[in-house]
Amino acid sequence: MTTTLPASRAAQRLIPPEGTVGVFTALAILAAALGGATLIGWLISGAVSAAFPSAPPYLILIITLPIMAALLWLTLRFFPWMQSWYYLVPALVFLIAFTILPIILTVNYAFTNYSGVNSGYGDVGVKTSVKLSADRRSVTFGQLTGPASDLKTFLGCQRADCAGETVVLYDAEGAVPQYARAASVSGMTVTLAAPLAESFKVTDGSRLNAIRRVGLANFREIFARASSELLPVFVWTVIFAFATVVLNALAGLILGILLYNKRLKGRNIYRTLLFLPWAIPTVITIQMWVALLNQQFGVVNKTLGLLGLSAVPWLADPLWAKISVLLVNLWLGFPYMMTATISALSTISDDLYEAASIDGASRWQQIVNITLPLLRTSFTPILLSTFAFNFNNFGVIYLLTQGGPSVAGRTSTAGATDILLSWGYNTAFASSGGQNYALASAIALIVFFLTLAISLVNFRAAGVFQEARK
Repeated sequence: MTTTLPASRAAQRLIPPEGTVGVFTALAILAAALGGATLIGWLISGAVSAAFPSAPPYLILIITLPIMAALLWLTLRFFPWMQSWYYLVPALVFLIAFTILPIILTVNYAFTNYSGVNSGYGDVGVKTSVKLSADRRSVTFGQLTGPASDLKTFLGCQRADCAGETVVLYDAEGAVPQYARAASVSGMTVTLAAPLAESFKVTDGSRLNAIRRVGLANFREIFARASSELLPVFVWTVIFAFATVVLNALAGLILGILLYNKRLKGRNIYRTLLFLPWAIPTVITIQMWVALLNQQFGVVNKTLGLLGLSAVPWLADPLWAKISVLLVNLWLGFPYMMTATISALSTISDDLYEAASIDGASRWQQIVNITLPLLRTSFTPILLSTFAFNFNNFGVIYLLTQGGPSVAGRTSTAGATDILLSWGYNTAFASSGGQNYALASAIALIVFFLTLAISLVNFRAAGVFQEARK
């Protein structure tokens, strides 16, 4: 008779939890270790940077990486079974750095006034001379620069005594400013919460263009212009994505069926030639189309002139610019649909077509009753992904029209061909948008929820959820 001895306690620690609970437990432990290391590194590097303003920006990496290695080692001591999960560490690090952190920052900025003006740095445009008291606790401003008539207005104080406001001080070189906390303001003099270091020779002072919380102000601004900007841009975004899917799918389907015909001579040559628009980099292709569609010197309008037709403002008129975007996107996208069609057709048995031919079915009847129904399963995810891609297809809009032409009644950031994503980009990074990162972040959140809603509707209409339940 054989007796099974109970596993030792050390051996039990090597056995990971089973099932879904085990997976989520392992991911939670890894996330806690990596997040804790990041938080500790951020706090320490912030303290060091406050003490040594000239510290390099990459100091946070130098501090965080050893802490992360130490925490992962401690985690392995307490949970030895986690060793097999450490292969996920690089993926989680990149996920946190390039996905989770940008999402957190975007959500945070959407409720602030962060912009090219309110950047969290000193305003050098209104920098003025100051005098430091002997005890290095008081700073007296000279003549103020700008429309502000008193120091409290100049500093943008949130409280009557200006306690807690930041005063930006510069030395003669003005390279590295000193950020000092104010305890109070009286007249043109700021009393500091702590004396300045003896090594810092103050010559000038300014205010801080602080990033402040504004609540829902950015969203109110967007929805206040909903009828003139948000709704027209959203409608055009949906039309652009839907029309692109329909046109590209039809063109790719027709060409794919024609080129799959084994009796067609030279079909491989045709396939290669039609595949070229997809093979050439988009940047080059779109710039070529910009030249071709030039209203005065473009080959397209030159050809129309030879036929006795007037020049078409392809990129200058709002309606024609939208048509141009759809045509260029058709040129860029039909090879993908054509290739997908040919690949899907290769999975259909030739016996079906032979049986249909014996029964007297015409070529058209075979396409309608055999080809199209069997292609539906393959094309549904392709069409859904294509719609989602073109809903945020920034490249073709930016490279072809830069979102223009402008439309009366709208700001310059929302042109006739701007989709939601390019509208947000113009608001954040184009000079016409004033580099309003907070407003662009609010637009990004709206785009996220709209994309999520449309994706859910598409999945439901395509029966994806029903297929998943099976």
